[in-house]
Amino acid sequence: MELYFLGTGAGMPSTRRNVTSISLRLNQERGTFWMIDCGEGTQHQVLSSPLKPSQLEKLFITHLHGDHLFGLPGLLGSRAFQGGLTPLDIYGPSGLREFVETSLRISETHLPYEVQVHEIDEGPIFEDHQFVVTCHQLAHGVPSYGYRMEERAAPGRLNQAKLEDEGIAPGPIYGQLKAGMDVTLPNGRVLRAKTYLSSPIPGRKVVILGDTTPCSAIATLASGADVLVHEATYASADEAKAHAHHHSTSVDAATAARESGVKALILTHVSARYDEDALCALLREAQVIFPNTFLASDHASMPILRTGEVKVSTPVPSASRIDPPVSEPTDSREFQ
Repeated sequence: MELYFLGTGAGMPSTRRNVTSISLRLNQERGTFWMIDCGEGTQHQVLSSPLKPSQLEKLFITHLHGDHLFGLPGLLGSRAFQGGLTPLDIYGPSGLREFVETSLRISETHLPYEVQVHEIDEGPIFEDHQFVVTCHQLAHGVPSYGYRMEERAAPGRLNQAKLEDEGIAPGPIYGQLKAGMDVTLPNGRVLRAKTYLSSPIPGRKVVILGDTTPCSAIATLASGADVLVHEATYASADEAKAHAHHHSTSVDAATAARESGVKALILTHVSARYDEDALCALLREAQVIFPNTFLASDHASMPILRTGEVKVSTPVPSASRIDPPVSEPTDSREFQ
């Protein structure tokens, strides 16, 4: 399981950061990846990543602002051109189905695979033998959701030494016990799986939030998570501006991480108004409150181990260009 950041900017793309999109790579678990948000230009970011659109299994939209959504029609079309034939499930707020159907119809985009759009409400929205996905509405200018992606517990480790001491040679029996199945030997003896297994290994918990101001739903979603991905559009000095525009500061995010008992915090969705020095300061002020905080950059990856260990790999920037200053919005809808 690995988080891979395709876009980490807010509002509009810059030379350093594209707008929001995150993937959850599940190569070992499912041979697929899930995507959370799909801002404009996401398919271009995919071209420079290890991701293959044909392996995209599920796509979760946090809210319907353009910097989280406008890349979706292009990605759907490119997935078809690049050999994607398996069904795709898309989850998001009310209105998402109309957006998808209208953009495909007007552009006469005909997909060779099935698309199911699920307009969500709070609570569980997907579960199978491996994962449970739950969502809750946050506090933003439009309905915005956070997603908790929770892996089910894995069977404990098999005590092979104990089996060998009892004269049971390696073979299919080991696999059955490892899967939690009791086994009856030819002599009638019953091997109880629980006798040879350690305690179940807890599943990993990843929480990815849409745009939000501080609210109680964050703690509900993030409680005990291995990783919390939280927007940090503004530095703490711009707190009044952040909350007026329905966003959070890096200090807001760090406070939520500390109160939720998460193991690691990843800041993303940062404004282009901050240069590299200001971004370092933005990160440091969060780390004062929650030390295990990282600032995501485009094409950064983060493996999430079952031990709860997390590690961020940040790529070397390909350019040092400075973006032009961002003008102040005159209305909160102009800068999301």
